[in-house]
Amino acid sequence: MRLRTRLTDLLEIDHPILLAPMAGVSGGALASAVTGAGGLGLIGGGYGDAGWLGREISAAGNARVGIGFITWSLARQPGVLDVALAHAPPAIMLSFGDFRDFLPNIRQTRARLIVQVQTLEQAREAVDADADIIVAQGTEAGGHGARRATFPLVPSIVDIAGDIPVVAAGGIADGRGLAAALMLGASGVLCGTAFYAADEALAPESAKDAAVTGRGDATIRSSVFDVARALDWPPAWDLRTLQNDFTRRWHGDPAGLNAVIADERARFEKARAVGDVTTAPVIVGEAVDLVRTREPAGAIVARMVKEAVARLRGASNLLV
Repeated sequence: MRLRTRLTDLLEIDHPILLAPMAGVSGGALASAVTGAGGLGLIGGGYGDAGWLGREISAAGNARVGIGFITWSLARQPGVLDVALAHAPPAIMLSFGDFRDFLPNIRQTRARLIVQVQTLEQAREAVDADADIIVAQGTEAGGHGARRATFPLVPSIVDIAGDIPVVAAGGIADGRGLAAALMLGASGVLCGTAFYAADEALAPESAKDAAVTGRGDATIRSSVFDVARALDWPPAWDLRTLQNDFTRRWHGDPAGLNAVIADERARFEKARAVGDVTTAPVIVGEAVDLVRTREPAGAIVARMVKEAVARLRGASNLLV
């Protein structure tokens, strides 16, 4: 059974499910597995490490996978986009920052441009630039995001987008969320947390275990991990993770963290190297409640589609 939408037609995929390009987590194997299951996998190009990106593109083999970048960081690594485009990806996704400087290079290829937005103003900019696909990301999402909730944001952006397919992101990790997104007018979903603990994901084993036992109530939006990693993220976006000892100590005291940042950064890097999730981040969203098993990505895609089909078919029973 397929779910056909404008997104599936545009990207030539069987199911309207995209893998979020999670930096350091969505590598070539995970992207390949999602594509192999009928969705579209996106490698997380993240902060522009050309060597890492090249290795993960190779790890995807012959699978048809896209690549996503953090836009403000990409501007500091001007050659990385060319590395990605040289592999003829079906799609390039740009998130968090002004994407317009990169349009000429992308438009010279056959790659579809996916622009992720968090506000209506950003959505209008994407429409004006003739983006091929717009991702409407709600604050429930894991990783970086803003303040608008997914449920009201998605239909508002659908109304703005016209014929451009809109993809819902944030708080979607099963077939119920997929069916709901389609009913809101979206043409598909972009999922990160759903795949964070997948067998093929690059997250540390300890982080995967923490995700499987984690709860959405225990997530927090904060910038403390960006400070610890020396990432100067623009203030419009902060990071949703599971709470841990590090966030509980420093989230309410940024001045205190900065006063001892050298020592705390060294402690943080040591924890990250050994997978100590009491200090290192587990970057998942509120939908982590729905992630309860460690399994292959293909099984996650298949279950989402099956659940969504059942929900959509059953909706007719509500009509009297």
